[in-house]
Amino acid sequence: MDFALSGEQAAFVATARGFAADHLAPHAATWDEQRQFPAEALRAAARLGFAAIYVPESLGGAGLTRLDAALIFEELAAADPSTAAFLTIHNMVAWMIARFAGADVQARFLPALLSGARFASYCLTEPGSGSDAAALTTRAVAHGNAQYRLNGSKAFISGGGVSDLYATMVRTGGEGPRGISCVLVEKGTPGLSFGVPEKKLGWNSQPTTQVHFADCPVPVANRIGAEGEGFRIAMMGLDGGRINIAACSLGGARACLDLARAHVQERHAFGRPLADFQALRFKLADMATDLEAARLMVHRAAAALDAGDGDATLRCAMAKRFATDVCFRICDEALQLHGGYGYIRDYQVERYLRDLRVHRILEGTNEIMRVIIARKLLESA
Repeated sequence: MDFALSGEQAAFVATARGFAADHLAPHAATWDEQRQFPAEALRAAARLGFAAIYVPESLGGAGLTRLDAALIFEELAAADPSTAAFLTIHNMVAWMIARFAGADVQARFLPALLSGARFASYCLTEPGSGSDAAALTTRAVAHGNAQYRLNGSKAFISGGGVSDLYATMVRTGGEGPRGISCVLVEKGTPGLSFGVPEKKLGWNSQPTTQVHFADCPVPVANRIGAEGEGFRIAMMGLDGGRINIAACSLGGARACLDLARAHVQERHAFGRPLADFQALRFKLADMATDLEAARLMVHRAAAALDAGDGDATLRCAMAKRFATDVCFRICDEALQLHGGYGYIRDYQVERYLRDLRVHRILEGTNEIMRVIIARKLLESA
């Protein structure tokens, strides 16, 4: 097993780090404070191939692996976890279209998504179902042979109102997961509307809203996969999404560790640098060790997904659960090491802490990750 980056990986990691330093880091605090959606920065990322990281080259994407994506998202999130996280969602939708849609749907939607001319959101969660995604009630009823009419609502949708395309899980059949299909709903479709942007703790560079459908006409040709395949598509998307959001946690935690390390070397107390105190040295040592352990789990899960291993879902759930919990704790410890300064926005640590807190909830809460892990363990016993 080789833990060293290949020459190609080192090159795109350097590109991502440079992009983050030039295009994200100088503006992240302003986007957060003013709740600005950084459309131009996202389009600049798309020009580097970061809007279609694991879409095949044959369809215009970068054709990289899930491990490659984890490396890139860590670098982007080290500057701005919120913006990096939105890009992971956009990538997930682009991949779903590339993997499961027909050639006509790919030709109609992928070019604009890959270039950043259009942005995409993922609509699964509903106000009344939460973690029980298979119980969703948004319904698509056939209207003739060529059209569905959608009715229902989705909740906590990142990019709600600013995205141009919504990959939406709807019920086309009976109860349970086998009655769910996936359709693409375009912004501007009659009957599609958005709630007021939520006032959130973090992730303020991307709006989060409810998405409503009221007799919303959607062509049957906009369906991804066959009827009844939506839940399987959604869950496969979430395996990769869990790796991506864990990678964003790695980036945020790494940035906080770097900030804390610099602070304890510069700040003095009782006539000595804080870094001279053994208690604080040990804290830094634990933070660095935990970060490295989380990174290894994320990379192992990504490699399993790339290889199509049978235990990939288990490893993705483990990595997401462990990395998002551990990385949030690293941010919290970094804030503590800053003392009162950590609580002040000028020192950035509080922004990372606010942004990483939601990672333990989305893409399946960490309690649901434990359910998945336990189920997989018992299935193999």
